[in-house]
Amino acid sequence: MKKNVEDLVAKCPNCQQGQRCRSLIAWFEVGEVELLGPDLVHQAMEKVKLIQERLKMAFCRQEFYSNCVGDPSLVVPTESNTVKDDLTYEEVHVAILDRQVRKLRTNQAPSVMLCPGHGSGRDTSVTDKMSFFGRPRVLAMAEQSSSSSSFSSQTHKHTNRLASEHSPYLLQHAHNPVDWYPWGEEAFAEARRRDVPIFLSIGYSTCHWCHVMEVESFEDEEVAKLLNDSFVSIKVDREERPDVDKVYMTYVQALYGGGGWPLSAFLSPDLKPLMGGTYFPPEDKYGRPGFKTILTKVKEAWNSKRDILVQSGAFAIEQLSEALAATSTSNKLSDEVLQTALRKCADHLAESYDSKYGGFGSAPKFPRPVEMQLMLYNSKRSGETGKSAEAKNSLKMVLFTLECMARGGIHDHVGGGFHRYSVDECWHVPHFEKMLYDQGQLVNVYLDAFCITKDVFYSSLSRDILDYLRRDMIGPSGEIFSAEDADSYESEGASRKKEGAFYVWTSTEVDDIVGEHATLVKDHYYIKPTGNCDLSRRSDPHNEFKDKNVLIERSSISTMASKHALPVEEYLDILGNARQKLFDVRSKRPRPHLDDKVIVSWNGLVISSLARASKILKGEPEGTRFYFPVAGTNPKEYMDVAEKAAHFIRKHLYDQQTRRLQHSFRNGPTKAPGFLDDYAFLIAGLLDLYEFGDSVFWLSWALELQETQDELFLDKAGGGYFSTTGEDPSVLLRVKEDHDGAEPSGNSVSVINLVRLASMVAGDRSKLYKETAEHVLAVFEKRLKDAAVAVPLLCCAADMLAFPSRKQVVLVGVKSSEEFENMVAAAHAAYDPNKTVIHIDPTYVEEMGFWEETNGNIALMAKNNAAADRVIALVCQNFTCSPPVSDPKALESLLSQ
Repeated sequence: MKKNVEDLVAKCPNCQQGQRCRSLIAWFEVGEVELLGPDLVHQAMEKVKLIQERLKMAFCRQEFYSNCVGDPSLVVPTESNTVKDDLTYEEVHVAILDRQVRKLRTNQAPSVMLCPGHGSGRDTSVTDKMSFFGRPRVLAMAEQSSSSSSFSSQTHKHTNRLASEHSPYLLQHAHNPVDWYPWGEEAFAEARRRDVPIFLSIGYSTCHWCHVMEVESFEDEEVAKLLNDSFVSIKVDREERPDVDKVYMTYVQALYGGGGWPLSAFLSPDLKPLMGGTYFPPEDKYGRPGFKTILTKVKEAWNSKRDILVQSGAFAIEQLSEALAATSTSNKLSDEVLQTALRKCADHLAESYDSKYGGFGSAPKFPRPVEMQLMLYNSKRSGETGKSAEAKNSLKMVLFTLECMARGGIHDHVGGGFHRYSVDECWHVPHFEKMLYDQGQLVNVYLDAFCITKDVFYSSLSRDILDYLRRDMIGPSGEIFSAEDADSYESEGASRKKEGAFYVWTSTEVDDIVGEHATLVKDHYYIKPTGNCDLSRRSDPHNEFKDKNVLIERSSISTMASKHALPVEEYLDILGNARQKLFDVRSKRPRPHLDDKVIVSWNGLVISSLARASKILKGEPEGTRFYFPVAGTNPKEYMDVAEKAAHFIRKHLYDQQTRRLQHSFRNGPTKAPGFLDDYAFLIAGLLDLYEFGDSVFWLSWALELQETQDELFLDKAGGGYFSTTGEDPSVLLRVKEDHDGAEPSGNSVSVINLVRLASMVAGDRSKLYKETAEHVLAVFEKRLKDAAVAVPLLCCAADMLAFPSRKQVVLVGVKSSEEFENMVAAAHAAYDPNKTVIHIDPTYVEEMGFWEETNGNIALMAKNNAAADRVIALVCQNFTCSPPVSDPKALESLLSQ
């Protein structure tokens, strides 16, 4: 209660000075002051009265709280706060101290530094920054007396070193009373100087429980004092420094069998872990120690049992280092594992399949696209080896899962895209955060489903996600942002964010917004006056969504159209128009926080899906209709977006002299270097840009990046790729990651990249790529043998490497023609992961030179099959090429054999 009042006071610069408090009522254009008539004055006074009543209610509520709290130290004395009965308003001219243009999502808004008062305002003691659209204004302000004690003249009571950082997550904590340091030598040196342990807190800007712990503990003055007096506190954005996160998350998981964010760890000044955990409540409860207790206990242990703690931490790092830096004396995976890993993983997933709601495993349900990729791959391979029943079963599981996800609340029906996961088993109530890596991977799975079935249900879902990204997640230079938060304010002026506030609806809201078709829409999306989060006991166990509705489709379109006696097309029109209306209203709500950090690896995932969509979606039947929020644009536009994103990375996050990547960008490149995932995921995206596009430039850059990746991360003696370069001494572990989780592992993606590259280049280079891929797989033989389900994409990679002969589709012709576009689309029309598409324009001298140097056989094929008026396709396999074809349908037929 004390904190709430202090927050109100701290946000008002006038209160901080002990001056009159002004609350903004209205803006007026300069020169329009003479227009202030009785009506406007009356409106202003009505708002003054409203402010007055709200203040009185707040103080009354505070007095009530004080009577309920046993500890008087927690209460601000209510008699020190008074509200004058004769509040009025005054017209105050504004002096502009500074002007700049700020980017607000993808729009721009002028930002000015203002000073209420007369004259220039330069010598005025109170300034405040206010962003607004338009020209200089005059303010009408309500006056309020305040007897609060004087605070600092700055807007924020506290400012720490994080204020100079770029990360959105670190900036969220820049005004905590905790004396936070960013990860770096300054913090380490301070811990050594003071001879105190380090408290390390790791999270990310859209993490719900990170926000909770900040409010409960890091904004608390008592907790801050404990931390500041006895620890050096360090904040890390796990998305900006995944290398640091990996070290201490691995420690916590090894110690306690689980992990998550926020990660809370205590370290010695030389960065060895002493103890750790995740979220800690502020006080002791339910038999668990609270954060204050833990801080006290760690401080006592550091003073009395330091040697034991330090030895334990050093031993833990030593053991983890040995366990995680796997090596192999063999350069190849055993034949037994090579032949069984894919099947073992598929069998395990089939056993965990939920036949009622789709997905693999129980609640909470994560999409985990790599699992669906494996089942689609297994379906393809089973069909090729005569196991038709298994092929159909694997495919059925994936298609049903994709359908259930699309109809569930995990899918944003109004704005497009998918939320992070569902808390229940029926994909209904999600954790509302939206992550870029989910969107990129899910697009690819829906595209694969469309390739196999030719059902536009799946292609429209691919568009749904990509159109959401284009609208909300892409910056003005083509950069693709990282995430949107789960939490937001229910309305302007609300004091507390709530999870899902931006996305949920009341039944009354839908009635008012949709109008005549509200009954149909509510029936379709299971919207009820009492709220619809009742499909599972897990959906809303704490009744947080009482009277709220998360849109979900419980029946098919055809079933619901029949129920309402409407043709399907008309029914879809009604739903699309309703979603548009809901979207327009929702757009006026306070948006969730946007993490506008640009991460290379995640951009690589989306570049891949955009490039693939540009050609695969050309296979949609002519005249296909799309409904909001799907835009229904020409698929070629997706390639333009993909190339723009790749150009942004090359311009801002790639050094052409050193040929190295930086990991992320926000107002400039961040300090962290590129990690394995950045190289591997971007290379995969560039290969798709080449195979689905028309420029050999992207292939050339991919080959360049592969050389750098091998130089920086490859364990040439022991096999496998480390996640980090090993150049940063503050990162205590070099890990060889193999787990394919929410994101695929860098090693899995790298093996597939190497297989693809080996089929494009020739000679010793091709042989080296294959040998490197084989050695990587050998390192993870035990995992592939004993726990294949943990590495589904690695299982696919192993099978790809073992595949008898990868198909090569070679297209020869002028690339500027529509005919070339159609032939590329035909080459990719069918789902076939064991296929490489190579295209070459024999009239382009530089491209011919590239192929003569990279693979002379391709250059020779181009010379021998050049035709001025058409594009020629050859399909090669087992050292034999088919007769040339020049018709897209003929190429599709040839590839289906």
